[in-house]
Amino acid sequence: MVRLQLRHDVSPALNFALPLAAVVFTLVLCSSLIRIAGASVVDAYGVMLSAAFGDTYAITETLVRATPMIFTGLAVAVAFRAKFWNIGAEGQLLSGAVLSCMVGAINMPGGIAIALMFVAGFAGGAVTALIPAVLRLKFKVDDVVSSLLLNSVVLYGLMALIEGPWKDSLSGYPISPPIQDSANFPVFIEGTRLHLGVLAAFIAAPIVWFVIARTVFGFKIRATGENPEAARFGGIDTRRVIFTTALLSGGLAGLAGVCQVGGVHYQVMAEISPGYGYSGIVIAMLARLNPLGVVPAAIFLSAVMVGADAMSRATGVPAFIGQVVQGVAMISMLVALLLTQYRVQFRKAAT
Repeated sequence: MVRLQLRHDVSPALNFALPLAAVVFTLVLCSSLIRIAGASVVDAYGVMLSAAFGDTYAITETLVRATPMIFTGLAVAVAFRAKFWNIGAEGQLLSGAVLSCMVGAINMPGGIAIALMFVAGFAGGAVTALIPAVLRLKFKVDDVVSSLLLNSVVLYGLMALIEGPWKDSLSGYPISPPIQDSANFPVFIEGTRLHLGVLAAFIAAPIVWFVIARTVFGFKIRATGENPEAARFGGIDTRRVIFTTALLSGGLAGLAGVCQVGGVHYQVMAEISPGYGYSGIVIAMLARLNPLGVVPAAIFLSAVMVGADAMSRATGVPAFIGQVVQGVAMISMLVALLLTQYRVQFRKAAT
């Protein structure tokens, strides 16, 4: 008979080892799919690793791809800490992209334009996240459902823009007008796409960690998430905490859209996000809701995405293996989280 016994003390070594074990298990399990596809596992993973980290250009592309996922991972990690189940990071990213593009299209000095794009994108994501928060607080609507459905609302709103007033009258392509050249993010290494947004993402992670771990507001978030009844008994206004957490979470996801507009595409199109908002959920879970862990988790998934395309071209393995890795990593991490809280015991059944 198998039983789960609650762990009273969890060692730091176990907290560190189990996420790594989840990643290793994911790669081992997915290697069977590579074998079924008729390719060498060593060759396939070798191509994936080389494509993601083989040279300067590969590393910068991995970091660029990781940038929006760092922001969405931080957004989900902050929200989940307060038990605000924000599944709407994808829609919040799109809202941030739209508003930042509107601001970036205005002719103004570059420094001011970039700063205002960040402000507008943060505001767009924050307001979008506020909708499911208000629905939950005022009408007790499930925030999982409302935030998830809001993704489609925002996406179709974006499609209405780029198929309507923003549609290019000359080419007929459903894309927005480009932002001004002065609003383009500066690039740090010539010949690459390593832009200002990458630096912003790496700065955001420790800032968010500090807010969560070392401030009164962060304590309120953690207390609300751990035990809302005890938090209310201790004088914490949990409704206000959820409200403020939604603003911060949505704003961070909106910054992912800003980076896509200002540093990668310079305009808005339907494919501006290949699911970065949903990847943020996987990343936050891999990081165990730790903002500092979001960065390596995002880089890992980014490397899988970048490497999967190269692996597909070199070995014939379908590029969808990258999405399989994401899903398996999510499930493996959930099991790892369970094992950090409970110890598996095997007992003989009573006769």
